[in-house]
Amino acid sequence: MRKVIIMAAALTVMIGCQKNKETEVKTEETVIETTKDTVHVDTDTVSEALMEEEKETAASISGKTEPLKKIEIVEPVQAVMVDYASFGSKISADKALTKEQMIAKYKNLKPGDTVSVKFKSRIKDVCQKKGCWMAMELPNGKESFVKFKDYAFFVPLNASNSDAIVSGKAFVSETSVAQLKHYAKDGGQSDAEIAKITEPKIEYKFMADGVLISK
Repeated sequence: MRKVIIMAAALTVMIGCQKNKETEVKTEETVIETTKDTVHVDTDTVSEALMEEEKETAASISGKTEPLKKIEIVEPVQAVMVDYASFGSKISADKALTKEQMIAKYKNLKPGDTVSVKFKSRIKDVCQKKGCWMAMELPNGKESFVKFKDYAFFVPLNASNSDAIVSGKAFVSETSVAQLKHYAKDGGQSDAEIAKITEPKIEYKFMADGVLISK
């Protein structure tokens, strides 16, 4: 009887060990049965591979990988060529002062002073009888009154609002009321506008020997 009890106890221990073994195998491996073979997959190794792949994906999203650089193609700036009609002496269009630079020159002159210069601006007005004078635009509502040397040439009557370059001598002078009215009449101003001229004024003047007017 005693031997039977001992054998029963030993058998119970063996059955317990066998169950523990089966449990350990199941936790370490996943068994995939196919129609032909049984495949054992190491789930721990698969999990590590998946974690590494997720890390690489996260690194890419977070900007650790350098983005492609955008290449900008800059087109060369083409020089704008202006076609000019020439009057008087032949002059070139290069190195002409701007109207801002020109008014600075005028402000440094006193009546009786002259300075040889070339500048570019827009024509505000032209003598409507013969084209024997024109007014060139300066900043702040000012203008340069341009006449032509020796009365040797004239400009087109329809040259107003055209860009022009004048070369010659700049000076300032006081213009009388009578002369201002004469110029206003030549410019086509009305009698009412001419009647408003009651005081002499200091004018910025220019004696041009050559003129270029944009076509």
